[in-house]
Amino acid sequence: MVLALDLGGTKVEAALVGPDGEIVGGIHRALTGQAASRAELIAAIDDVVRRSGAAGTVEVIGIGSAGPVDLGAGTVSPKNLPQLAGFPVREHLEALVPGARATLRLDGTCIALAEHWLGATRGRSNSMSMVVSTGVGGGIILHDSLIAGATGNAGHVGQIQIASRVAGDARDASTLEAIASGPATVAWARRQGWPGATGEDLAADYAQGNRIAVAAVRRSATAVGEAIASVATLLDLEVVAVGGGFVNVADHYLDLVRAAISDSVVFDYARVDVVPSALNGRGPLLGAAALVHRSWLLDATAFPPPRTLGTRHPVTPMGKQEQQ
Repeated sequence: MVLALDLGGTKVEAALVGPDGEIVGGIHRALTGQAASRAELIAAIDDVVRRSGAAGTVEVIGIGSAGPVDLGAGTVSPKNLPQLAGFPVREHLEALVPGARATLRLDGTCIALAEHWLGATRGRSNSMSMVVSTGVGGGIILHDSLIAGATGNAGHVGQIQIASRVAGDARDASTLEAIASGPATVAWARRQGWPGATGEDLAADYAQGNRIAVAAVRRSATAVGEAIASVATLLDLEVVAVGGGFVNVADHYLDLVRAAISDSVVFDYARVDVVPSALNGRGPLLGAAALVHRSWLLDATAFPPPRTLGTRHPVTPMGKQEQQ
């Protein structure tokens, strides 16, 4: 049994997860959010871990967190939880569950692991899994191995810059998340004169054919499709699984994403399959458990040793590190 912890921008969840992906004893959840203080956020983490019954039960903890993360230091600095910047989550969890050792990864990479293990990309060797929700995140599997990168932040697709026709005007930031996430899409619609306030309002008005709501949803899906086309061109992916609450804003949101990919790609090999997540929102938590139950996908020999954010390791043309 593994303790899985998912630290997100709006909630933190913990659960005991068995080797087949079964969740034992239910999911324990507490709300987070930008308005919470550092002490309140830490208290929320402590609360769900204690309610999980992990103490005295588990020897290993898998942690997935909104990023950036720093694997070398075992810390997290979630973009949407600025009060938690530099939080030593790995050390904190090991103290909270005495005798247990913890492993940490970006939540997007956890989602990719979960889909590869139990979800929509199972049986495919080269994939990306992503969520479109309060933020936009993702993770990448290549040749049946998780791509983590030097600090653990590989796959952060929401923060890639896209030069897109959907960006509109100079007021819009150019990252995928700033264009396509649920809050960003609602904010854009409101700037166009739409009177609603939430993603649910937007979904209702989209279903009624409201002109601004339709434009806003198409704008989001187009940006997601263009970003996927870029990543698929770069990495030659087989499949991309897309989940997250905002995908439900329209029944055919993923069809709009697929259309944008078709319009954007230069080479036919980048016309990647796009499928819905098969994990019903449990991907981050199951992926945190997969850090242990599918640990061979994290083969440390395939990647350079983790380094602390902000450092640089000069290399020779042969790829060997030089000492300075």
